[in-house]
Amino acid sequence: MKKTLCILLAWMLLAVPALAENPDTGSWSQINQSVSKGEGWEKAETDGSFRLGDKTPIEGYDNLFIGDWGTYPSMDGSTVCVPMAMELARQWLGLEEGDMNGFVNFSTTPYAYDRLTQGKANPLVTIKSQGVMMDDTHPIDLVLATYPNADERQAASDAGIELVYVPFCYDAFVFMVNEKNPVDGLTVRQIQEIYTGQIASWSQVGGDWLKMEAYQRPHGSGSQTAMEEMVMKGLRMANVNENYISDGMADAVAQIGNYDNGPGAIGYSYLYYVNTLVESGGIKVLSIDGVAPTDENLQSGAYPFTVNYYAVYRKGDENTEAFVNWLVGEEGQKAVKQAGYVPLK
Repeated sequence: MKKTLCILLAWMLLAVPALAENPDTGSWSQINQSVSKGEGWEKAETDGSFRLGDKTPIEGYDNLFIGDWGTYPSMDGSTVCVPMAMELARQWLGLEEGDMNGFVNFSTTPYAYDRLTQGKANPLVTIKSQGVMMDDTHPIDLVLATYPNADERQAASDAGIELVYVPFCYDAFVFMVNEKNPVDGLTVRQIQEIYTGQIASWSQVGGDWLKMEAYQRPHGSGSQTAMEEMVMKGLRMANVNENYISDGMADAVAQIGNYDNGPGAIGYSYLYYVNTLVESGGIKVLSIDGVAPTDENLQSGAYPFTVNYYAVYRKGDENTEAFVNWLVGEEGQKAVKQAGYVPLK
């Protein structure tokens, strides 16, 4: 077993460094834009409380190590929170930009919550420049994510786990249409009627005589949870065939921008994702009830579908609680803003 692990490490860290950069699954498969610190980046952390532990050399392999998590929380989360985790690693660990794709190895919302609830580890977290694979027996300490759906909350309850949810920023849950669509805004009620099947043509909401091509996301994804619980509020969404289920958020953007009947398409995502993490040419974001999703409208709550992203941890985990308290404090909120999110204050 040990020999197999060592071979895997050598293969992962040295022979095929693209493995961590271009996985077939997980959050990185849904990001096609460069995510790096911008010009004028500043270090906000001051006291050095959260650090990785020692590295243990692997016998028989030069410059390969198993890394201990120390006081730095092991993380997983939603795709839209990947840049936040990268910023935290810059602030506290000083990692090189080339190490970020391997160290921030998010599995997407449902898998992250499952790991946190079930006490599972986030495997294949690496620091390639140092030849380090982080301890893959250490359970997830912290999830950075959208709010869990009812099934995920019930799973935590069934496992006897009490989770603490701490909002650390604002974002907008937005509706996207093709840029050729003349409609610039919808009401909440119109959106509900589109997704229950009562509105079937754009002509019913002031647009062209085009069939509505209403895309959804898979049940359990962060955006589908927001759609079902915040937008539809218990209204049953119309059944659609699998061609109208976007596997990932990148798929949703591409289908609306590039779909053959693109002017009739509509879908939903998070504004930060659309603006930062994916090539989003060919789409536009709608106003809702006449309110655009600006930073000011998110902080004031004027935009109807204002959401938070949460730092989620198991109650009683004092080290992770301290880390989250820093995140929502003055220094942490500077880091939130620096990563491009809308801070709480």
